[in-house]
Order: sequence, then C-alpha cells, then structure tokens
Amino acid sequence: MALRTIRLETDPLLRKKSKVIKKIDEKLLVLLDDMRETLRNVNGLGLAAPQIGSLKRVVIIEMEDRLYELINPEIVETKGTQRRKEGCLSVPGRNGIVERPMYVKIKALNRAGEEQIVEGEELMAVALSHELDHLDGVLYTDKAEEMFTLTAEDVEYEEEEVN
Repeated sequence: MALRTIRLETDPLLRKKSKVIKKIDEKLLVLLDDMRETLRNVNGLGLAAPQIGSLKRVVIIEMEDRLYELINPEIVETKGTQRRKEGCLSVPGRNGIVERPMYVKIKALNRAGEEQIVEGEELMAVALSHELDHLDGVLYTDKAEEMFTLTAEDVEYEEEEVN
C-alpha cells in the first residue's frame, strides 16, 4: 500500500469522465488499497479514483467503521432532497451548501467482482452522490448554492468534530 497525492480542483484530470472497469485485477486491488490508506491518512469520508490521478470508476467511502469499495457504481434510485454543507479533499479550505438527494441507492461491484447494493440516507446519501460526481468530472463547487472559505477556527472545530 502507498499514500497517493490528492489532486486539487485546478487539476484538469478532475474534470474528465472516468472509464468503466472491465476487469478486476491486481492493479485495481492495489488502487483500492492505496485509496483506503490515503483516505485514512487524511481522515476523510470518501475518495474517488480521479482524486488520486486514476481515471477509473472506483470510489471508497468509510463511515461508521465500515468501508465501502464501489467499482463501476451507478445510482439506481434517489428520493427526497436535503441541503448540507459539503467539503472535499480536492478543494481544501472551502465548504459549500449543496442540494443532494436524501436517499440514494447504488449498484456496484465489490473487490471480488460481486454485485452489491449500497443504500444511504442523509450524510451517506451525500457521500455517495458526491463521490460518484467525481467519476463524471463534476465537483461539488459546480453545484454549490453558496461557498465559504474556512478560517483556522473552522478547521480546528471540524477536526474536533471528527474525533
């Protein structure tokens, strides 16, 4: 496993559409492991492969002590709406208010190539929607109704919230 560099919003790669995974091989498993290590290193919630320079349709989300590895994820159902503050590892120092579904149902493959269904409400629905947007070259800043620059106090408070 290796830590990967997270690309920032000015990187043109983040605006490209990711390619469908046709074969789950050792390289893909290494990518998933590297994504997990990178996400944990920065204490994040989710990470899409383009954020570390790989245009593959892969995202990971770690929430409530569960790791979701989603290969070729597709949204198959959404319900309701919610407006929440979002941030992104590729957009450090800023947050924005974004409208997302309240409920999201995803179909994807796991690392063994088995189809899985992942459902999420509230924050999980936001995380799923946010990470899948990355696979299509969309950043949350494209959808934000308002943007905020974080102060040093905000960052300190958010770090306290995570622990």
